[in-house]
Amino acid sequence: MASKPNIVRYTDVDKQKLDGSTYTPKLLADFVAKQILSVFNIPKTGDIRVLDPACGDGELLDALILNVPSRARKRIVVRGFDTDPDAIKNAISRLHAKYPDLDIQLEQKDFLQHTLNLQGGDDLFSLNEQAEPFNLVIANPPYVRTQVMGAEQSQNIAKSFNLSGRVDLYYPFILGISRVLDSNGVTGVITSNRFMTTKSGQDVRREMLTRFNLLSIWDLGDTKLFDAAVLPSVFVATGNPSKGITADKILFTSIYETKDEPTTKSLDALDALTEKDDTVTEVPDGRFFRVRRGTLASGETLESVWRIATKQTDQWLDTVKAHTWDRFSRIGKIRVGVKSTADKIFLRSDWNELPTGRPELLKPLITRKYAQRFKAQLPENPKHRKEILYPHETTANGRSAVDIDLYPKSARYLEQHKEKLESRKYLIDAGRNWYELWVPHDPAAWSLPKLVFPDISEKPMFWMDTSGGVVNGECYWLQCKNESEQDLLWLALAVANSSFIEVFYDHNFNNKLYAGKRRFITQYVNQFPLPNPDLTESIAIIDLAKFIYEKTPSAEADKLGSELEALIWKAFGFDSKEFTR
Repeated sequence: MASKPNIVRYTDVDKQKLDGSTYTPKLLADFVAKQILSVFNIPKTGDIRVLDPACGDGELLDALILNVPSRARKRIVVRGFDTDPDAIKNAISRLHAKYPDLDIQLEQKDFLQHTLNLQGGDDLFSLNEQAEPFNLVIANPPYVRTQVMGAEQSQNIAKSFNLSGRVDLYYPFILGISRVLDSNGVTGVITSNRFMTTKSGQDVRREMLTRFNLLSIWDLGDTKLFDAAVLPSVFVATGNPSKGITADKILFTSIYETKDEPTTKSLDALDALTEKDDTVTEVPDGRFFRVRRGTLASGETLESVWRIATKQTDQWLDTVKAHTWDRFSRIGKIRVGVKSTADKIFLRSDWNELPTGRPELLKPLITRKYAQRFKAQLPENPKHRKEILYPHETTANGRSAVDIDLYPKSARYLEQHKEKLESRKYLIDAGRNWYELWVPHDPAAWSLPKLVFPDISEKPMFWMDTSGGVVNGECYWLQCKNESEQDLLWLALAVANSSFIEVFYDHNFNNKLYAGKRRFITQYVNQFPLPNPDLTESIAIIDLAKFIYEKTPSAEADKLGSELEALIWKAFGFDSKEFTR
């Protein structure tokens, strides 16, 4: 039998954030219940077995029971799991009071443990009821990140459910549902939308396409349906993957806030989902949302990022593909900045004020506070102008920690913090010196030109650094692997800062956070396209990018930005920026 995870959902961290006791709003619960029942063929006879594997206060079960036609409702058999005893108590009281004649049994039990026991064939309900498949499963699994669960629990879960990398707890919940759902059953699940577009979700995407018949997906984006900072999504699926529904038959709807003017009004964000593709609608609280309706585009492999496909979007991307020479990944490896795991010691803005004197090993630190298109800007606040104590050097044998005894001021400073630095047991266990950075990168690389960008921003914010500064871990950086291709870095700088790349990003990844912010992470930026560098437009783009860099900041640089935009759109086959959607 597979190893069994020990999952504690309701302790040690903020309850609402941890347990999926970001309980489902009534409006969303009703939406999911109706979507499930719209595709469920109610059997004419026999029990209708219903499950919520993380039932919380019973809102989802209540919505599902209520929406089942009254003639069939008396045949419902309700089961639920939750590890929180108070939640179970409240849900039992609520549902028994409302549906006194129904067979309702809710247990304080770990659903993942239940599904693992099913693998071994020895799991029974507490009332000695044989575990049978369920006709209907409705769920809002807990959203618990790896760092909250702890490494050991995370690894156990990953191994048990054939997952790799960083694991969110709702990943195995989704896969566990596939083990208990009847072949003709239907499930509706509320999850974070992260799994659709992140590298960590690739295993779940693959398994969902092979274990379920996905019917519909809704990316609810920044609708703020939950109090917690989670961007939700909903999927509805049947339990018989042998029917082989292809991705282009899976309906996909998304809704994100926009500043564009609305053409209609909706009762609420969920009501807006019925609008036609590319409609901008206003909800009563004054927010505007753009609704996109199409089908699932799941990429070339089962692990590929999921995006919404429409005829218009696909035509746009086909044009881009026809004019793409290569991707940013051609230039070099995108890296995240340095990580010290002791920032208060290594990163400071007041080095000159230390009584022990200014350490010898300081280097300028590039942070998101420097973010500016094309060329970094020195932060106005002196506290944001930081330097890093960088105890690493390049030798004939590669990167090495410096001999700290050769730098007495740095040594005295680090000795003052030795106890704290030595507490980084993972560094010591790796055979490293106590005074090192955890992720220092190649010291020789910092002096070379590099493209730098923050991990999260509303607009693209890429700049060229030639200062020799060290990039902090909140930013990414890219250098040319081939010295002879330095102009590709300037071409990338121009493309990355363009309105064209915003549209490309939204069509390909659609991974926005609140307030319209995008995540510029390695897996996305690697896929940014480059036009042929030998094109007349590309040569002009490179020259203009260099000139704008030299003139930034200035009104002249801002003015030249419009000229650069037009060249980039033309290089990818468009006559103007009108082709933005």
